[in-house]
Amino acid sequence: MDYIKAFLVGGLFCALGQVIIDKTKLTPARLLTGYVVGGVFLSLIGVYKPLEKFAGAGATVPLLGFGHSLYQGVIKAVEKDGFLGVVTGGLSATAAGIAAVILFAIIAALVAKPKIK
Repeated sequence: MDYIKAFLVGGLFCALGQVIIDKTKLTPARLLTGYVVGGVFLSLIGVYKPLEKFAGAGATVPLLGFGHSLYQGVIKAVEKDGFLGVVTGGLSATAAGIAAVILFAIIAALVAKPKIK
């Protein structure tokens, strides 16, 4: 049942994003940024934790989950380090994911043969 919940919630996020791209003039970059900010906002109002508990990876893997991770990192760092945590918390909480993205992008660039259009 966990797989079905994750698939449905993650699929709903993706389908919603596709509808927004199709029906508005928002660029994909703005939509992706909006999803990250949406994850922060949903965390701020207390909605994201129950959603994460219900959907598991369906809520943590999409960009909303990245925004939630940033928010949680900032909150923990502010409690520990004060105002400096506003700057350092989000980066330290998401450093492993950001490093993985950079590594996989380098590997993909080395393996793929790009063509200029």
